[in-house]
Amino acid sequence: MMDRRGFLAATLVGAATLIARRASAAVPSLPGVARPPVTVYKDASCGCCKKWVEHMQASGFTVTAHDNPDMDALKDHYGVPSGVRSCHTALVGSYVIEGHVPASDVDRMLKEQPKVAGLSVPGMVTGSPGMEGSMSKPYTVLAFQKTGATTPFASHS
Repeated sequence: MMDRRGFLAATLVGAATLIARRASAAVPSLPGVARPPVTVYKDASCGCCKKWVEHMQASGFTVTAHDNPDMDALKDHYGVPSGVRSCHTALVGSYVIEGHVPASDVDRMLKEQPKVAGLSVPGMVTGSPGMEGSMSKPYTVLAFQKTGATTPFASHS
């Protein structure tokens, strides 16, 4: 017979195992494509940026985050057009990721290697990774060029 402490420990181990299995099943497999590390620049006080970093880590990316007091200068430096800007900027391989782009779209971009500067979810769209909430809205991930030209890359509802 198991005591209450043993039962709780067994339950927690079982739940953790189930969560780990589901999380690993959710991480897309990219045969033959190694994921480059992700470097994120964000404002120190931005909570949704921290949640996006957690989303990327939970999806199997190695992420290093840096607080930056002058995000506009950083975005200018990396050629992020004003029309696609959001709260944080990430670098993945030779690409710029602007805002709350889902990890699955980053994986697809890394696999397909399109000739773009990067991907963006402009603004702060409720329902995008790191911006989860009860009032989720459909949104489009844009592929962008440093010239400001954009094309739809993915739609999420």
